[in-house]
Amino acid sequence: MPGSKVTKAVIPAAGLGTRFLPATKAQPKEMLPVVDKPAIQYVVEEAVRAGIDDILIITGRGKRSLEDHFDRNFELEYYLAERNKQDQLDDVRHLAELADIHYVRQGEPLGLGHAVSVARKHVGDNPFVVMLGDDIMDHRSSVLTDMIQAYEHYGRSVIALSEFPPEEISSYGCVDPEVVSDELVQVRGIVEKPRPEQAPSNLAVMGRYVFTPEIFEALEHVQPGVGGEIQLTDAIARLLQSQSVYGWVFSSGRYDIGKKLDYLRATVEMAIDRDDLGPEFRAFLVGLVDKRLR
Repeated sequence: MPGSKVTKAVIPAAGLGTRFLPATKAQPKEMLPVVDKPAIQYVVEEAVRAGIDDILIITGRGKRSLEDHFDRNFELEYYLAERNKQDQLDDVRHLAELADIHYVRQGEPLGLGHAVSVARKHVGDNPFVVMLGDDIMDHRSSVLTDMIQAYEHYGRSVIALSEFPPEEISSYGCVDPEVVSDELVQVRGIVEKPRPEQAPSNLAVMGRYVFTPEIFEALEHVQPGVGGEIQLTDAIARLLQSQSVYGWVFSSGRYDIGKKLDYLRATVEMAIDRDDLGPEFRAFLVGLVDKRLR
């Protein structure tokens, strides 16, 4: 049963970013720069590369700078034009033309599942993508495109999965998989943050999802868990009672920039890959390592 075309994405961005305090005291964590672009811009650009042209960002208090970033800034554009800074002018104009970007406030921080449910009016009866702002992907990654193609083939929800060692699996949602192909599994069950000895597999849920609109009905019936939060994992488990869910397995190209070490790794690796920064930055790193190892 083929699915209809996926053109909408939802990006939850209402979190407080406490792991990056004090940097996030007065700015959203999604606006922390990775090299010279805020983290959320990488997520939006990934969505656009996958054919998404309608993006809803779920915000909260203190997130106005997200809206400003993707809006026109005529004063800045005039300044750059007057000084013949054409490359920079093109960059800032491009931001406002990436896609149709909309915003809605979550209101209360009641969990990822609740944040997704806030998108129901905007999404309607259409399939849609959920992309977590803490996960940014290498620009060469085709994970989201591959997931959308799997959805269009099967007409069912697809979640991103990656292998983790047993000692780390308790930090994630974990699935019970049935192998379909090298990269695709059918999800037979899903649990949130299981103990290593109780985990049904070593496949953890990552921050990319393609959902059928029936996920909203499942979210309506999910009871709040610890801290009064509504878990998206619980909604996926409920969705499994009425329709199949698939998992797309990948192994590289992801940075969990909600973690300081991965944030630093993303900054370094993405800078190395840049034509304008890479050669000089690589030479600096080699010299730094050599100096510190002496």
